[in-house]
Amino acid sequence: MDPEIADLMGIDDESSNDQPEFSAPFGGKESAESDSPTESEVDLSRTSFPTITALEAAPRPFFSNKEFYKQALDGEGEPAQRFHKQLSLFMKSEDPQERTEYRARLISAFWNLAESIASKSHVDLPDPKRVALRFGAVLPTLLSAEQRAMLQKIIFGNDTDEPIHYIDEWFNKVARGEIRASATDELNGKKGDPNAKLTGQLEKARGTRDALFGALTAKLTDLEQAESQLTMSVNQLIKRSQSAAYPNLKSGYGPDQRTSLSQISNVLKQIGSSDKEIEQLYERLDSASEQFETFRSKAKEAGVDDGSASEVDAGAVQEEFNTYKQMAKLCVGRQGNHQPVLMKQYFRASLDAIATRENAIIEMAAVEAIDPGVFERTFKRETSRIVPHTLLIPCYGDLGICWEPFEKMNRATSRGRIAIPMYPKTLETAVVAALGDLRWQVAKEKAQHYWMEEGLTGYYFQWFESKKRKGDVKESFIQDYILWITKESEGMQKLDKDVRPIFWRNIAFNQEIKDNLKNRGFVYSELYKKDKNREASDGY
Repeated sequence: MDPEIADLMGIDDESSNDQPEFSAPFGGKESAESDSPTESEVDLSRTSFPTITALEAAPRPFFSNKEFYKQALDGEGEPAQRFHKQLSLFMKSEDPQERTEYRARLISAFWNLAESIASKSHVDLPDPKRVALRFGAVLPTLLSAEQRAMLQKIIFGNDTDEPIHYIDEWFNKVARGEIRASATDELNGKKGDPNAKLTGQLEKARGTRDALFGALTAKLTDLEQAESQLTMSVNQLIKRSQSAAYPNLKSGYGPDQRTSLSQISNVLKQIGSSDKEIEQLYERLDSASEQFETFRSKAKEAGVDDGSASEVDAGAVQEEFNTYKQMAKLCVGRQGNHQPVLMKQYFRASLDAIATRENAIIEMAAVEAIDPGVFERTFKRETSRIVPHTLLIPCYGDLGICWEPFEKMNRATSRGRIAIPMYPKTLETAVVAALGDLRWQVAKEKAQHYWMEEGLTGYYFQWFESKKRKGDVKESFIQDYILWITKESEGMQKLDKDVRPIFWRNIAFNQEIKDNLKNRGFVYSELYKKDKNREASDGY
């Protein structure tokens, strides 16, 4: 490495022997296009996250590439030149006031560089560009050897089949039309689109069809389970023993067989009821599919995107990048560290502290185990478990956010979007905050213009007003949700005494936690008794 640059970076020659060079490299060519599979439909039959068996993979030694920095900036033109200049000025400066000014310019320069790289995310990006976009790691020497080794062990591919995305993957899918761009106020507010009504009809028809398909799949699963139970009961019924008095004869039914008789009767009733529901669901699905195909044909005739497009849409990526920047700002917060470049002093070299895909799934599964309804959505009396698209944002934010609970035109089966900062102070808190935000927004959309009066948001808002609390009601709710999941579920009473019953009823713990908490104090015991009273009166 050039001695002047080594001095600039604050490293000695010995420590820089295995590091990529920090030089001014521009020009180059674009990579070849990859064949990325189209995103599958939402699988409404899934009831839980997969078990994560590996948190890391064999190291992918991209930081061993001596040309890492050069290749990360290669072909990005003016944004790369500007970034290189601002980074150099920032690292050389020692005056605090001057350094603050250069830091602001560096932030702006990085966003321009990242947008330039993102615009090419429809192709198979080389590792240096992908790592710069995915982790914010542009210059390896800004990281410690331990941090570099850790990042290289992160599993790159998505082997979980869950909608958890690194940002480079997300832009790739948006560019190819596999995922619709996230909604923005500007997009929602567009007027005069002659095909807006048709697009809405198409998406609603798609949602209805998908919801019915999911309901039918679940009901068929229930039928198979009932048939399995029937088989077991019948096998138990026919296992009659020999008569003790007459060895050549079999005895009648014993206690076990009589129990099986009762079970068979109940299962047969269940099977008959399920069969009728399945027949009705098939009829409704046929009708919904026919309606969807009708709108789809009209959309094709009108030149409207029917959601199956696979061509690259550069405009969609640009719009999505602007949305991504807003997500990052919300995750960081007004008083947070908005530096988007990954630097060693801002995060720990601990894999379990970073929002990798696998860690995010583990944390989300832990929340769902406590709050089983967090991903449930009811549409036209059909309840489905729908995990939102989860974007892993390379920023130093403390709290995750929900950008949209679901797509406006498809409330039935669309995933919605949440964002989780990759380098938070506490990963658990960041994930719980995102899901608390999701909880609030789903409940608010469900109540619509009665959100201050009805349901979860209504009860909480009325309490908030009665206490004359200051600040934003949603932020207050999210902080209370964090306490609910992390403290109250363990029996530590941290919530206001009037908030606890609201959460107990509307964000119910699983039954095992409730059974445990009833013995952890008078407060929980009383809430548990009220549950039983409501169940007994059939009013729960």
